[in-house]
Amino acid sequence: MSSPSLSRRTALRAGALVTAAAGVGAPVPAAADGGERIDTHHHVLPPRMRRWLVDQGVLPPQGGPRWAQWSLPETLEVMDANRIAMGIASTPAPQSVFRDRAFAEAGTRVFNETLADLVRDHPARFGFFAYLPLLHIDLALREAAYALDELGADGVLMTNTAGGRYLGDRSFEPLFAEMNRRKAVIMTHPDALPEQPAPFPGAEEYVADFMLDTTRCALNLIRSGTVDRHPGLSIILCHGGGFLPYIGGRVERAGRRGEGPAPDAFRRALKRFHYDTALPMSPYATPTLLNAVGPGRILYGTDWSQIEASEVALARRAFERDPALDDRARAAIGHRNALRLFPAAAARLGRRPR
Repeated sequence: MSSPSLSRRTALRAGALVTAAAGVGAPVPAAADGGERIDTHHHVLPPRMRRWLVDQGVLPPQGGPRWAQWSLPETLEVMDANRIAMGIASTPAPQSVFRDRAFAEAGTRVFNETLADLVRDHPARFGFFAYLPLLHIDLALREAAYALDELGADGVLMTNTAGGRYLGDRSFEPLFAEMNRRKAVIMTHPDALPEQPAPFPGAEEYVADFMLDTTRCALNLIRSGTVDRHPGLSIILCHGGGFLPYIGGRVERAGRRGEGPAPDAFRRALKRFHYDTALPMSPYATPTLLNAVGPGRILYGTDWSQIEASEVALARRAFERDPALDDRARAAIGHRNALRLFPAAAARLGRRPR
C-alpha cells in the first residue's frame, strides 16, 4: 500500500499510472434500473503492465500508490457488489512518461496488448480504450490502427493535453481525421494543468484542476472547429464534463464578444459530447447536466480503482436514489447508452443495443 504522504500529484509527477481492475466471477445481480451497469470510466493496471513499469523504474518494486496495487479479485468484488457487468478499461498515463520515442513505442504496445489480453481472458466483463502516445503522432496513428484493427479495442483514450497543447491544436488534426474516418469513440482524460501551477493549499489537483483541464480541453475542441469538422466521432468528457455544462451562459457571452467559441458552435458541441458520472454526478450535478444534454448523452462511470471501493458504493447508492432521475433515465445512463456506443462490447455481453 502507498505511504499516506504519497499524494496523487507526487505519483503522477513520478510517472505512475491511474489504474483499476477487471475479472470474472459469479453472475452479476440485476441492477435496480433493470440491467447490469457498464462502467465506462474504469482504470486498470494488470500484472504485465506493472512489471514493465517496475522494470523501467517508473514504479517501485514494492509499495507505491494505492491504485498501483491492482487486484483482479478485489475488482471483481467491487464490480459484483455494485452490479457492474462490464468495465471499459483504460490506463491514462501522463504523456510525459512517454516523452522518449523508443520508450513510448515499447510502452504503448505493452499497455495495449495487456489490455487486450484482459478482454480476451474475460470477454464478458471487460472492454478497453487503447492508450495513444500523443507526443508522437505517427506512433499514435500506428498504435490506434493496431489496437482497433488487430486487438479489438472499443475506442481510444486521449489525455486532454500533450506537450502543453490541448487536443484542439492543429498538430493533432491527422489523428482526429483518422478517428473520424473510423467513427471511433474517444475517451478524454485529464492529467495536470499544462502550466503546472503550485499545489493549491487544502485540495489535491483532482478536486478542481482536473475539472478545469477537461473544461479547457472541451472549449479548445469546440473553438478550433475540431468537433464540427469530425461529425463521426463520439467524444466522452469524463467527470461530468468538468465545468462545461455548468458555465454555458458565461461561454455564450464570451462567444458573443469574440472571446470564446461561437454560441451556436458551443450549443451543438454540448449535445455532441458524451459525459460520464465519475464525480460530480449524483446528486450535485445531475439537474444541470440533465437539463443541458439529456440522459441519452450520459454514461455510468466509477473511476475505480483511483476511487476506493467504499466511495464506488456511495456513488452508486447516490445514483440509485437521485431524485432527478427516473427509472428510464437510470437505465439509459446505467447501460443502454453504453450498449449503443460500444456494439462489440454489447455483443460480448450478449446484449442488443436499444
